[in-house]
Amino acid sequence: MMASPESFAAVFYSEPAVLGLLANVASAFLVCLQNFASAYSTIQPTGVENILAGVHLILIGGLSQLLAGVLTFRKYDHLGGTAFLAFSSLWSSYGATRIILGAYPSLENATVHPSNASFLPSADPAFPSVHEGTVAGLVAYISISLILSFCSATVNYIMPFVFGAITLALAFEAVGLVARWALVVSGILELAIVACGLYGALALLFKGITQRYVLPGFGIPLFNVLLLGSSSRGASKNPEEAKKNTNYAEPMALNHLSDATSAFIFSFYALGYMGDFYVGAVWVSINAVGQILSSYYSYLRDDAYHATKSGVHSLYWLVMSWEEFTMTVSVSSENVPLSRAGMVGNWFFLATAGTLLVLSLNRDLLEVVHNSLFILLTASTIQQTPITGAHIFFGVSCVLYTATSLYATFAALINSIAEKALIPVGHRLLSSEKLQKVLLAIRACLRRCKDMQEPVASSEVPDALFYTCNGLAAFASLQGPFEDPVREHLSIPTILIPGTVFQLYVCRLQVQRGRRFGPVLPFCYAAVWATWTWLRFAGNLLAIDPRNDGGFTAGATAFLVINVFLMLLVVVLCVFSLTCLYGAAASLANCTFGRELLLLGPPLLKAEAATKEPAPPPPCICRLSHRTSSLRSIANKLNAGGVCGVPTDTVYALAASCKHPEAIETIYRIKDRPQEKPLCIFISNLDQLRAALPPFRTLLWAFMEQVYPGGVGCIVKKGQWLKKLGVGAGYDRVGTKDSIMVRVPDLTVLVHLINMTGPLAITSANPSGETDSTHHDMVITRLGHKLEGVLCDGESNEAVASTVVHCTEIDAVMSSRNSLFGVYLAVSLDTLKALCMWKGQGEVVIKKGPKHLDLVEEDWVAAEGIAILREGCVPTAKVMQIFEKVKNQMV
Repeated sequence: MMASPESFAAVFYSEPAVLGLLANVASAFLVCLQNFASAYSTIQPTGVENILAGVHLILIGGLSQLLAGVLTFRKYDHLGGTAFLAFSSLWSSYGATRIILGAYPSLENATVHPSNASFLPSADPAFPSVHEGTVAGLVAYISISLILSFCSATVNYIMPFVFGAITLALAFEAVGLVARWALVVSGILELAIVACGLYGALALLFKGITQRYVLPGFGIPLFNVLLLGSSSRGASKNPEEAKKNTNYAEPMALNHLSDATSAFIFSFYALGYMGDFYVGAVWVSINAVGQILSSYYSYLRDDAYHATKSGVHSLYWLVMSWEEFTMTVSVSSENVPLSRAGMVGNWFFLATAGTLLVLSLNRDLLEVVHNSLFILLTASTIQQTPITGAHIFFGVSCVLYTATSLYATFAALINSIAEKALIPVGHRLLSSEKLQKVLLAIRACLRRCKDMQEPVASSEVPDALFYTCNGLAAFASLQGPFEDPVREHLSIPTILIPGTVFQLYVCRLQVQRGRRFGPVLPFCYAAVWATWTWLRFAGNLLAIDPRNDGGFTAGATAFLVINVFLMLLVVVLCVFSLTCLYGAAASLANCTFGRELLLLGPPLLKAEAATKEPAPPPPCICRLSHRTSSLRSIANKLNAGGVCGVPTDTVYALAASCKHPEAIETIYRIKDRPQEKPLCIFISNLDQLRAALPPFRTLLWAFMEQVYPGGVGCIVKKGQWLKKLGVGAGYDRVGTKDSIMVRVPDLTVLVHLINMTGPLAITSANPSGETDSTHHDMVITRLGHKLEGVLCDGESNEAVASTVVHCTEIDAVMSSRNSLFGVYLAVSLDTLKALCMWKGQGEVVIKKGPKHLDLVEEDWVAAEGIAILREGCVPTAKVMQIFEKVKNQMV
């Protein structure tokens, strides 16, 4: 039977790893062919051949894997998303290197004809060595590939062979730069990548089409991740982590991976193993894109701290790489040390690193150590350090930072896969409450000093990056007199990258957040700093005198009136940069903890006073929840087959009557929700369920009496009793084939509404993959134009959704003990499939028995008879405590 268009889209989207594996296959095969041609021929590849190979590697291995990584992060696959984005950077960088080789075919120790010497970036006619920079990049990715291959062994037994073959192939590719025989070995290993990758892509493709594993290799790992250790209580996540949007995979490993790669390449250069930084700048710049994506996905998860940290680190590596590149190509290299000493931009990086360290004191020890080494790293690049000593200092700092980042990458991947701290990351040095008290004390001092009223401003996730970019650009502008052309060229990356490139990134984040005026300010600042950079860079080329430029500066100043001070006084630049540093720290602290800990001040103008035009009408009917007429209005919409936004005892939800299957289908289209994800049903009380006479055992009834009403949803076996409950024609569109989640909300408004409509099919009121809606305004803004109506009830009672408990085997009898974890649950194959369906992410680690399958995943089965599939507003420990109490009473 041919799948419907709606289900096909969900199936195709569900396995983006097929695209990632095929991109690795095509890239490896391309490099393999070129290696065999080079090894068995005395004629090296021509420039055109290298350029074509490089372009193909960027398009196939780079962009295709970039798309695969983005989709995999959306699928909540920590390992796959990190791996594909890492290999996207690898193939893109290697392709760019091939293009450089093709553009300059006479590469190693070649000299240039005197007539062409003027086109070289330095007075030295010696051609830059591309091989040295390539070796540094390849060795960095060898370490990364080794970590990825080991971590993938805890997920399946196909990807370890693919990633392991990539690791060995990269090693022989590095050796092949100096010994041709290694190219043959590398080619053979790349053929292994092709074979394993094709099989893995085929297996995942069949799985995506049939929704089950037809070919072996996925679903069963080489070894259980839990064998790596036991979880540490001291390394538990912060309470703030529970508020993060968990619809996206955790991007912290990608940030650490990118840090390790960039620091490794810089250590080669700083310690003298690379003569120039031509190729290094290319590799580090492409690698920094991965950190920008890490920042973006942290932003989508509402994680202000990691969004800011990843953005700052990406900004740092980009600025450092292009500053070193500018120093390499400087026509007056003998004046670089003196000119560099007059620059002060990196002091702002040091201050920002200190801010990140302070705001990470409530996190694990590894995070604090990592931020401390970043302070050491930024301190080693202060421009006032003598350049000879600075290289050694910087190189040693990069080595230490690389080692820590590699360990942090491994820990983040394993702990994300296992969903617990198996790899030690240390205890928290300071509790969140104590850190907030310190910040509140600073706020109190500022209020006393400035006699300010209670602040009413709020912070958004991108605000800290906005202040950081402006502060760095402003501080870097303090470069002294204009007569030094070397200093002007060296300051270009420090102003252009944060002031223009990253301001556009912040502008994109503000658009994503839906703030109407939010993108305007960063966009204007981007234009101002771009104009400033163009004046500094092109001033000498176009013979423009910065003190008398024929109106050029006046035109740039008129573009944004607020920046007129940047053209007048150096003191204003200092004040502006320090203000931005405080703004970055305040925004990050306030957004991280969700409280106004550091003052930002009240708005100068009230929006209500400035707005004279009436507000536009809402896109759908909006009724206040405390009115009986409102409930009747929404109930009529639901009974007529409409979809409405309603409040629940957790977050806002979309509701459709179970009597109208077409309305349930509409929910999937409204949310762009994959078809394989089931919907639950809400009923008004437990007596309503008893009247339907479901075949539940006594223990299940006793457990439900304790958790209903409340923020716990119980997955039970599906049956014809649902039709007696009032589900009706929507029977096949709620739940799975064998199970359904039932919930009784603890909210009077919703209970009255259900009494008017009967059972409702419910899912969270947000576009699939985005944050939950915690206010009716969020529902109206994001989905109102697709809904029949919204029942407005103000702020939601919780910031997260309900806790999901699998109860189909609640009356099963524990038959034996698992030697590894002390508990296990014997379940049927149908129950195992139901677990996979309701879990919606990851795979179950199972072992085959003669009559049943034994779950050994500790997070899923914490007690005999029930499994916590998702921890929400009700903690897992409380659910288990209730269940054990009920079970003991029954015994």
